[in-house]
Amino acid sequence: MGTCTFTDLDVKSSLKHKRKLAEFVMQMIQCYKNVECSISYTFVSDEYLYKMNVAYLNHNTFTDIITFDLSEKKSSFLLADIFISADRVKENAQERKLAYQDELLRVIIHGSLHLCGFKDKSKQQKKEMRVLEDTWMEKFYSMINNSKCNYKLVQN
Repeated sequence: MGTCTFTDLDVKSSLKHKRKLAEFVMQMIQCYKNVECSISYTFVSDEYLYKMNVAYLNHNTFTDIITFDLSEKKSSFLLADIFISADRVKENAQERKLAYQDELLRVIIHGSLHLCGFKDKSKQQKKEMRVLEDTWMEKFYSMINNSKCNYKLVQN
């Protein structure tokens, strides 16, 4: 199936259910793409992600997530680095009156959906992405409440 890692770089993400979430992300990727994969999620500060956004994407804005698909074209192996601003996730959760862990899960799923080929540039794409995020969040919460995890998370 592959590997999935979660790393706190310059912030404390307080991410819960890491092992189960790693298994879930791998299963989610398999639903859309039949490939081996290695995905690294790195939690950073707003400032760190802002600098990445400017340097790599030429966007002069704050964001909650940047997804880099590092796979070679037509490869049967998915290699990706996903950077998430824990600061931005906390702020977005407060603004939307959501629990931080729920918003963090949504953003993790969002990045995974990008790796599966889903986009969010147009209004319609954003709407479809939100429906998929909600669907996968429900599946994750169902999984953690009803089953044991047998996936081994690669620790950094």
